Amino acid sequence: MFYAEATRLGRPFAKDPSVIRFEGRYLMYHSVPPAKKGGKRGGWGARLAESSDLVHWSRVGGIVPQEDYESKGLAAPGAIVLNGKVHLFYQTYGNGPRDAICHAVSEDAINFERDASNPIFRPEGAWTVGRAIDAEVFPHDGMLLLYWATRDPSMEIQMVGVSGAPLDSDFSRDTWTQLCDSPILRPELSWEKRCTQAATLCRHGGWLYIFYAGGYNNDPQQVGCAVSRDGVECQRLSDRPLLPNGSPGSWNSSESGHPGVFTDLDGTGYLFFQGNDDDGHTWHISKMYLRFDGRLPYLIRTRDGREYHLVDPDFPD
Repeated sequence: MFYAEATRLGRPFAKDPSVIRFEGRYLMYHSVPPAKKGGKRGGWGARLAESSDLVHWSRVGGIVPQEDYESKGLAAPGAIVLNGKVHLFYQTYGNGPRDAICHAVSEDAINFERDASNPIFRPEGAWTVGRAIDAEVFPHDGMLLLYWATRDPSMEIQMVGVSGAPLDSDFSRDTWTQLCDSPILRPELSWEKRCTQAATLCRHGGWLYIFYAGGYNNDPQQVGCAVSRDGVECQRLSDRPLLPNGSPGSWNSSESGHPGVFTDLDGTGYLFFQGNDDDGHTWHISKMYLRFDGRLPYLIRTRDGREYHLVDPDFPD
């Protein structure tokens, strides 16, 4: 699977995958770049593609800025199905330290009603500039956990934080509580450089597995993995990435980034991710099977069965 669309730039471009199953079909929300028309450049937006087999995808919709707070753009949509509706958590784009997380709801997965309290979340504390991007939500212990990336006050270092809202709430602004007073993941390893972001989760054997991107775009960005019992305190499983960027000449030689985990109804797991080989001139979305060997996750490349395992894993006691 290599998916992209060329409607905005005239070249393949799709980033930030988030996949769900809704009413018998697979849906993938993703980011698209600004379009250039008549000498004017619009903001980032989101697209929706559908599939019957998780391999072949076709565009069926899009989400474009329509409110003042998202007038400069929106991106990185994170979707979840709750009580028969699709909830979309996404970021404003183009506001630097003022970008924040927003929320919208749909009954058909295509037409969304914005939350009247948008933006619903910005982080607080001396450790953060107050920016929030790369939303991902995951239900756990009666709460909906909201993962986000922020930057330090200098806007140099990207870090991951988490908030929570009651699972039976409407997820409006006043329902969220910031669950950390420091990052749950900040760049510490050499391959993570100055950035950890794009957390995405699955549950296995009583643990929450947090897959995340390390390194800014094309730095290269690569995918690591940490585990947690409560979704807040977490520990990396290795000091090496689980999914590195590809070797020279491969389609993802510039990066393997922004992961998105999807678990199908039969329990089959997939890790979607973005990549390119030209320092971001184009972007494609692909996927791998996500499997477990006991408590340790590993990936299988779908086209040839190549396996990606953690190097020198260290699972917490």
